[in-house]
Amino acid sequence: MASFDLDWIRSQFPALSQDIDGYRPIFFDGPGGTQVPQSVIDAMSRYLATSNANAHGAFATSRRTDEMIGSARSAVADFLGCDDDEVIFGANMTTLAFALSRALGRSLKPGDEIVVTRLDHYANVSPWYALQEAGAVIRVVDIHTEDCTLDMADLERQLSERTRILAIGYASNAVGTINDVAKAVRLAHAVGALVFVDAVHYAPHGPIDVRALDCDFLACSAYKFFGPHVGILFGKREHLQRFQPYRVQPAPDEVPFRWETGTLNHEGLAGLTATIDYLTELGRRLSPSAENRRAALIAAMEASRQYERGLSERLIQGLLQIRGLRLYGISDPARFDWRTPTVGVTLAGRTPYAVAEQLGKRGIFTWHGNFYALGLTQRLGVESTGGLLRIGLVAYNTIDEIDSLLNALEDINAAVA
Repeated sequence: MASFDLDWIRSQFPALSQDIDGYRPIFFDGPGGTQVPQSVIDAMSRYLATSNANAHGAFATSRRTDEMIGSARSAVADFLGCDDDEVIFGANMTTLAFALSRALGRSLKPGDEIVVTRLDHYANVSPWYALQEAGAVIRVVDIHTEDCTLDMADLERQLSERTRILAIGYASNAVGTINDVAKAVRLAHAVGALVFVDAVHYAPHGPIDVRALDCDFLACSAYKFFGPHVGILFGKREHLQRFQPYRVQPAPDEVPFRWETGTLNHEGLAGLTATIDYLTELGRRLSPSAENRRAALIAAMEASRQYERGLSERLIQGLLQIRGLRLYGISDPARFDWRTPTVGVTLAGRTPYAVAEQLGKRGIFTWHGNFYALGLTQRLGVESTGGLLRIGLVAYNTIDEIDSLLNALEDINAAVA
């Protein structure tokens, strides 16, 4: 495999070379939304200029739109490892999760149980709590607070013959923990439960294979893996056919269209296809012998994962040297296969907002708060003090950027003292 060409990668993203208040910005805000390649911007503009029409019409631009939607569905199928008709598009992951929970709720009986976790973004918690209206009982899996990992023994205890749905995150958007999703799926299926996986945070950090996971549903968002604001839902065909979504009467009743409400974000789908084209090109540069798009995508995501592991080692090693800084999550390099390069920290004497603000003035963009992972920040006891400072890296970030962050944090720390 060829080397990871960081210069080529960074050259694809125009935002990385802009000037903001005299700084070339350092984007460590990836978990909230990544930057996009120029090719994605061009694809969205080109669609709007040459093909902008609603679908299923008897004229040229409408037919181009139909072809574009089909291309986007095929591209995502290769990204996730599924079939085209198992791919659903929507406004965002949260909207899709609420739509799915409402549909699955039609089959629930009072006393049926749904299992969620304290580690998850609330887009994978609140939609399931909403089914308490149907008599569902919600059970919550705890975490190990010392390293912010899911308590798998507690997961086994929460599952029972009454469990109908397990909702679990692939990776924590707040502290980077990667869950053993394949094991969780096996445990849930053993008691007859369906499994919904929130892969929004994991998607930019490694390859996804829904067949290998054997999950029933999996959702992600294109804007977290270098694309525009489009929500994506995978569902096993048998489930998409069996469960009844809420839809308007004249809409198609065939899979996958029956799950897509209203007019889709067409320019976003054009950009999504270009996003996957970018990742495919990266994979082919790394592995010229890749026999198809799926193989090239796996090569790209595996290489990104390995590169990001090196970033994690440099970042976390440096953070742990800063006096008064507390890091939440996995910090042992021997276990970095079970984390993404996203870390949550607090700095003594400063709120997460104050630190993020000071970093922002230096052109270093990070997030503060709970990132909608409310159960986690409450469990860690940091919600009342402003949550966490989140530093999130992706494959376009560099070691030099990490060193700039570490130096800035040392300066901020010195000012506190």
